[in-house]
Amino acid sequence: MADVAAKVGVSRALVSLVFRGQPGASQETRDRVFAAAEELGYRPDNAARLLARGRSRTLGVMVTVHQSFQADLVEGIYPEAERLGYDVLLSATAPSRDEAKAVEALLSHRCEALILLGPNADRAALDALGRRAVTAVVGRRLPGALVDSVHTADTKGIRQAVDHLVELGHRHIVHVDGGKEPGSADRRRAYRAAVRRHGLPDRVLPGAHDEEAGMAAARLLLTEDTLPTAVLAGNDRCAIGLMHTLGRAGLEFPRDISIVGFDDNHLSHLSHIDLTTVHQDAAGLAQAAVHAVTDRLENESRAPAEIVLDPKLVVRGTTGPPAR
Repeated sequence: MADVAAKVGVSRALVSLVFRGQPGASQETRDRVFAAAEELGYRPDNAARLLARGRSRTLGVMVTVHQSFQADLVEGIYPEAERLGYDVLLSATAPSRDEAKAVEALLSHRCEALILLGPNADRAALDALGRRAVTAVVGRRLPGALVDSVHTADTKGIRQAVDHLVELGHRHIVHVDGGKEPGSADRRRAYRAAVRRHGLPDRVLPGAHDEEAGMAAARLLLTEDTLPTAVLAGNDRCAIGLMHTLGRAGLEFPRDISIVGFDDNHLSHLSHIDLTTVHQDAAGLAQAAVHAVTDRLENESRAPAEIVLDPKLVVRGTTGPPAR
């Protein structure tokens, strides 16, 4: 700013007024200031200006880079945050970078609020974080914790999937769960309740929300004398892993076995996958999370809330009646 002032021949205070859009400079001076700034490559530091006012207007988002559904969520967070006048800062978790480190990085960059996508931290840790900063968690129910909880009605989605398979005539439906991943316990309970409601046996194979878990479950199933007629996977990535290994063994979908996923990520739409899955509204979840934290930033008296969005079963090419 001092360089711009020296080039134009005015005070630094006057240059500051111009960049802040305040009165006190003629139009000719304003034009000269902007021209000098462009020539010198100067850009006002909005972050510093906001911090001087005690605000950063930055939302910190913790994301797991290998989860494709979280990428869909990030795509929805950016436009909504920008529409409300907030910047977004991402911090990723990885095998060599745990959630605590990812969160501390966001806080050290003075993010005003945090949006955590599918965190694995326990309720006590998230409650403690909620007391340090306005926080929303996407993809988990957290009753009693001082954070906003934004998630899909997992129980309803699983019930829709099981009902669909039963209507097609399936009586042997296996669930590959998500292990300790967010939402997995709710989906596992919902599966058991849904098949028992139809008078069917339940069977849960331990898994995770990745392709490797689906491939491992498929290898186990292929060692058994009789395959289930349908498999309900914990998420789409797990379902794709199942399809990969079962397909390489010569099985076709849905002729030999039906597969259902959960998420409806961008890969599920591809024609060679064509996965029947439970759709989560990524854009709606993202917008709800942004609104949850910005509402609390602007209204400190608002208590954290639970925001639940409805799922929708999307029937594609991997489900059909069981083989005779």
